[in-house]
Amino acid sequence: MLKELITNTRSYRRFHEDYVIGPDTLRALVDLARLGASASNIQSLRYILSCDRGKNALIFPNLGWAGYLKGWRGPSVGERPTAYIIILDNTKNTLSFGCDYGIAAQNIMVGATEKSLGGCMIASINRDSLREALNIPVLYNILLVIALGRPKEKVVLETVGPSGDIRYWRDENDVHHVPKRLLADIIIG
Repeated sequence: MLKELITNTRSYRRFHEDYVIGPDTLRALVDLARLGASASNIQSLRYILSCDRGKNALIFPNLGWAGYLKGWRGPSVGERPTAYIIILDNTKNTLSFGCDYGIAAQNIMVGATEKSLGGCMIASINRDSLREALNIPVLYNILLVIALGRPKEKVVLETVGPSGDIRYWRDENDVHHVPKRLLADIIIG
């Protein structure tokens, strides 16, 4: 059951924009992040939640979407995320660990999958512009944005071919293909 949940936790980039995600759902997802491990238990991560169309419209243009899909500028109107969780690092803490936000983001994504939602972790961010648009204090480093919604696309996992190419791609039916290495190829020794 856990393996199925993790397997179904994919990066979705197109959503049913008419599906509403409420603030309670976003809080529940951040609660899963909060419960995850934190190096030295510092707990320096902070979160900005958005399920408001106006606020979402400020976030969306500051994100880069699907680098391997050349020429695709992101989801079109009607397919955009209906919610976002922005993960920040509180720089007041003297210790900060890069692994924490990966753990938090994965907990959020798995929780979203459990709720029949999908998301995409986005690190390609125009941080200065997003900071200005949302008036984010300089005290916080913008680490990651998680776009969320009800998925409007099919994502298929497949085995990396003989060429070793790991780039994801879309076929003529707009099915999103994600090559994954075999288990035997990633275990050494």
